[in-house]
Amino acid sequence: MTVPYADVVAVRGDITTQQVDAVVNAANRRMRGGGGVDGAIHRAGGPEVLADCVRRFPHGLATGDAGWTTAGRMPARWVIHTVGPDHGRGETDRDLLTSCYRRCLEVADELGAETVAFPLVSAGVYAWPLEDAIDAAVTTLQRTPTGVREVRIVTFSDATHRAVLARLEQG
Repeated sequence: MTVPYADVVAVRGDITTQQVDAVVNAANRRMRGGGGVDGAIHRAGGPEVLADCVRRFPHGLATGDAGWTTAGRMPARWVIHTVGPDHGRGETDRDLLTSCYRRCLEVADELGAETVAFPLVSAGVYAWPLEDAIDAAVTTLQRTPTGVREVRIVTFSDATHRAVLARLEQG
């Protein structure tokens, strides 16, 4: 029996406009919106995303875990929220970072999502070193069995996009 793995691709663009089943939000523990990707997703999705976060996660979400809400006004059907470790505040356990990606794929499988767009979790305001953030994402997404057909790593800058492409070419 063949174990299914997602096809992992790099996309330069805006994660909130991706035509996928689910977008991943690099959320904070409170699950009430924030800056960076989190703020962009909440703005694009509208008040429905926050209302669903409050309802589904009244006590927030633990670092390394994931859960879903509606995507509100975005083209995606769901937002899969995950809380990455805050490297800038001393949370340097790489297992917590890779857990974010694994848990998101598990949630996507529970939802029946076949296409999922990911940001680089913890690579922004949480200050995870970029090269290692890219490696953690690519390695985990390529090696985790899933029913998801396509995973997009969506980056906003050209430089980060090129770095993700280079890492994907390494295999």
